Amino acid sequence: MGTLIWIIMSVLTIIPMMKLLPHFGYDKLWALACVIPLGTLILLWLMATKLQELEKR
Repeated sequence: MGTLIWIIMSVLTIIPMMKLLPHFGYDKLWALACVIPLGTLILLWLMATKLQELEKR
């Protein structure tokens, strides 16, 4: 049961990331890093720093 919940949560995270990452200049396949929780945190951090760069322009 726990594995099923983990798979559902991964898919629910990967799909939005695949749509958002190209807007920040990253390949959408990097969304597969969301399979592990640390990957999600790293991608969110990268997106936040890129957003700060874009806002400064």
